[in-house]
Formats: sequence, C-alpha cells, structure tokens
Amino acid sequence: MKPLILAVALLATPAAAQNQTPPAAPVAPAAPAAPAPPYGAPIGLEAAQALIDRAIAAASARGFRMAFAVVEPSGTLVAFGRMDDVQYGSIAVSQAKARSAALFRTATSVSEERLAGGRMALLAIDGMIPVAGGVPIVVDGRVIGAIGVSGASSAQDDEIARAALATAPGR
Repeated sequence: MKPLILAVALLATPAAAQNQTPPAAPVAPAAPAAPAPPYGAPIGLEAAQALIDRAIAAASARGFRMAFAVVEPSGTLVAFGRMDDVQYGSIAVSQAKARSAALFRTATSVSEERLAGGRMALLAIDGMIPVAGGVPIVVDGRVIGAIGVSGASSAQDDEIARAALATAPGR
C-alpha cells in the first residue's frame, strides 16, 4: 500500500508544480533622483514682501482668502501676509509648508504625490509637510528660500505659490 501512495504522490507533484505562478521578474531599481539644488544666500525682506504681494494679487483675482509665508533656506520666517477673513489655521500651515519646502529643497506637492503613492514613511519625518502649497524659491540654480500658501485646496494653494514665483523678476 505504501508504494502505491508514494507513486500517487510523485505523480501529483509535477502537476501541482505546473499550476504554480512563476516568480515575478525582478523590478529594476528606480533611477536616482536628481540632486536638489544647493542653498544660496537667503532671500531679503524686500524680495520676500514683493513675492507675498504678487501672491495676494493672484489669490484676490481668483477670489481666495489665504495666508502667505516666505522663509529663508533655514526655514526661518522672513515675511508673512494674510488676507482678511482667512481661516486662522492657515497662518501656521502656510509657514509650515514654506519651512518644509526650504528645508527639503523640494515642493511640498512632490511629498504629497509620494504620500499618495504609498510612501507612508514621510509622515514620520519631522518638519515634512506632504501637502501641496510650499515651493522653493530658486534663483541662479540656488535655493534662497521658499513660499508657503494656505487657505484653499492644496492644489489651489500650490497654484497661487507658483503664480507668484512665475511673475517674480529675474526668474
């Protein structure tokens, strides 16, 4: 009886092996990201205030009520502005978005996309704000600060930050 059971087991094994899913092909590692631009001399008060003025004009044209922060590369506040009747929570959020964009030298929209793609580890990084609306200020290939905008949807915050930067002289 034992030889019969052994024979049946041996005959069944190749059939079961044929029905198995083949191992997945190895995934090629992603190409390394381009290095972040180096830091430059910090943005000055006059340029920071002009950037906020452009952001306020862009937000007003779209009917938004927003808060705006400009920081230097260290994340330290240089200038701040808020529109009348903006929600108070947007004050701190605009500053956090600007600080995150400056410290990590990347737009917070990139972090938001990575988080949406499953990069949950971003939530554990101190100072990382994975919500669009913070954009580094790059002049002559160097990060001189960042602008943070809050008050509408994250996509609209990002739109206003980029609109202010697009109209900046020398960009």
